[in-house]
Amino acid sequence: MNVFDFDNTLYHGESVVDFAIFMLRHNKQIYTWLPTIFWYLMMYKLCLVTKEQMERKLNEFLKVLISDDYDLHTMVKAFWKENAHKLDPAMLRRIRPEDVILTASPDFMMRVIGKRLGTTHILCSEVDIPTKTILYLNFGTNKVKRFRKLYKTTPVRRFYTDSYNDQAMIDLAQTAYLVENGTVKRIK
Repeated sequence: MNVFDFDNTLYHGESVVDFAIFMLRHNKQIYTWLPTIFWYLMMYKLCLVTKEQMERKLNEFLKVLISDDYDLHTMVKAFWKENAHKLDPAMLRRIRPEDVILTASPDFMMRVIGKRLGTTHILCSEVDIPTKTILYLNFGTNKVKRFRKLYKTTPVRRFYTDSYNDQAMIDLAQTAYLVENGTVKRIK
């Protein structure tokens, strides 16, 4: 089986950031969160933010993002209609039905686009919409924990990622590839 990271690997950009920007049109309170989102994203990319710090900020942001004033599912569908062009067709052609996609993106976003990704095996962050809280943040070493919980000792032939933040998955894979702007480079 092959395993793929999602953001900046299969999708050009950070889907959660793009979704937050998309939501600005519908919830102006998000403007006040943009600096925090970008700061934490940068800190995450530099491996300077702990899982707990990231979860706290994301839970605070979810309370602003998810309100009773609009239908989240409708908004996510509209987002993907506008942003599906950012999916990399060449990378998507590599995905087989038995392959796995790992992402920190929330389940409510991935369920909508899932059918276009070539596999039903999508491991993502879990969000409880009624309580507006993250149940499981699927990033860093949590990706490996979730993968091992579901797939036990199934070997990973190839792992594709955009970041060494996924070092734990890189270590798990027989071969690993760094994807930058659609260019695939073997790193292991």
